[in-house]
Amino acid sequence: MNRNQLALLVVVLVVLGGAGLLLVKHNHETWAAPEGRQGQKLFPDFQVNDVADIHIQGDSDLNLTHKSDGWKAQERGDYPANFSQISELLIKISDLKIAQSDDIGTSQLGRMHLEAPGKGADSATLLEFKDSQGKEIETLLIGKKHVRKMEGGQPGPDGEEGYPDGRYVMLQSDPKTVLTISDPLNSVEPKATEWLDKDFFKVEQPKFITFVSTNSTNSWKLVRASENGQWVMADLKNGEALDTNKVSSLAGALGYPSFVDVMAAPDAAKTGMDKPLEVIIDTFGHFTYDMQIGAKTPENNYPLQVKVTADFPTQRGPGADEKPDEKMKLDKEFQDKLKQSQTKLAQEQSLAKWTYLVNNWIVDPFVRDRAQLLVEKKAPKTAGASTNDVPEETAKPADDVLIK
Repeated sequence: MNRNQLALLVVVLVVLGGAGLLLVKHNHETWAAPEGRQGQKLFPDFQVNDVADIHIQGDSDLNLTHKSDGWKAQERGDYPANFSQISELLIKISDLKIAQSDDIGTSQLGRMHLEAPGKGADSATLLEFKDSQGKEIETLLIGKKHVRKMEGGQPGPDGEEGYPDGRYVMLQSDPKTVLTISDPLNSVEPKATEWLDKDFFKVEQPKFITFVSTNSTNSWKLVRASENGQWVMADLKNGEALDTNKVSSLAGALGYPSFVDVMAAPDAAKTGMDKPLEVIIDTFGHFTYDMQIGAKTPENNYPLQVKVTADFPTQRGPGADEKPDEKMKLDKEFQDKLKQSQTKLAQEQSLAKWTYLVNNWIVDPFVRDRAQLLVEKKAPKTAGASTNDVPEETAKPADDVLIK
């Protein structure tokens, strides 16, 4: 091989080597591109305090809107929404990071449950954030959950072959890329009942319980002399006795009530609220709860409205021979308790304009007819009758007798 041939070979090797390096570099960049966003925030510029409207769309729509007096659920007539739950979601969204990034074709959207919302089982859930001017901040399509397989093939909590540890999502601004985030976003569902503020009223130390039926003969009133005293029915007639076992649990029945849902625009005739039953409870703490109760629904819930009033003293009467230090202590305790009662009253009075759906186990103990609270009278035995008597056998007709 002469010098010219050697030089030519070297040139060829350099060219091939350079091309190879370029190819390797290109392949590396191509492989690294999907991984380039790994660990980055999903929304780098997301400002929690700028969000004034949250729209979640799936099989139904949910709109949570921030107003001057707090967050509201539009689909429930602007009923107060759960501030803690909304704050948790916003903080979570601001911190979400990308675990994986992949290109996706239109034909694959259904497999990842990223079809447009409202198009069946393969549809995505739309999560949209807007500011106070209605301008879009960010929009996210939430698809199928990412499932981590369990050891030994054990099923996960949803019966699937694994445990949800993330979610496939897509930015509306980048419809050709599916991203995987390391949070399943379980709470992002367009179900208004799950976003409501569930603070409700609480009846403490009941003193009087009055049931007003649409039929006055079924109405009744119970009273007790002390917080731990036995209930006594007013206006008992001769021969009647209150069944204390049936009323023993009434004192605590509304100690921790809850509601299932809020009715945004109830029809009084359809819900039975045009002719409601009424339960009035007065407490030793000077609170009065007036509950209007409609007809039981097929789901075993009752429509219920509650109005709360109170007439508690605002000044403490000093005791005899109180020393100055003792008086100061007792006055402070009285004022602290008064402040708590006033706060409780304000919160419970805010419930008055809504109609709630409550579980039947909360209402059923109170909406019983008067007779159902009394000791059942035993039917008198017939004179001369004995439970040991054997009834006579009815004579059978003879075979040759014609029965007409």
